Amino acid sequence: MRKWKKGPRRVVSQLITAVSICVIAITVATRVFALSQTANEIRSLLEFVEKSDCRFIRNGADYSGPRARAHLEQKLNYLESKNMVRSAEDFIDLAATKSSVSGRAYEVRCSGDVEPASVWLHRELQKQREVR
Repeated sequence: MRKWKKGPRRVVSQLITAVSICVIAITVATRVFALSQTANEIRSLLEFVEKSDCRFIRNGADYSGPRARAHLEQKLNYLESKNMVRSAEDFIDLAATKSSVSGRAYEVRCSGDVEPASVWLHRELQKQREVR
């Protein structure tokens, strides 16, 4: 009789272990997918900045797309080293909204119109997500 009781207990224990491993694997896979999706969105935004004909205004001076991208990549690298960027929105809000030195908002001048860089980038992010 004892052997019979050990068998089902062992099976239940193994089943619980298998289910736990599956849950962990799914959680890890989901996180990896989310990270790669976030990285792709940020890369696309940086490419958008670089290729744009708009001028990026930082602390009163305007910069071309490639120079703006380089600056934003520097800030992104710093923020990533502190594990502060978990989404494309984090990238925009923490790296592309204002100067971390002066606190002045970044702006973008396109065809004479000036708007906050954060608004410009959030709008582009929404456009990119709609296309997917």
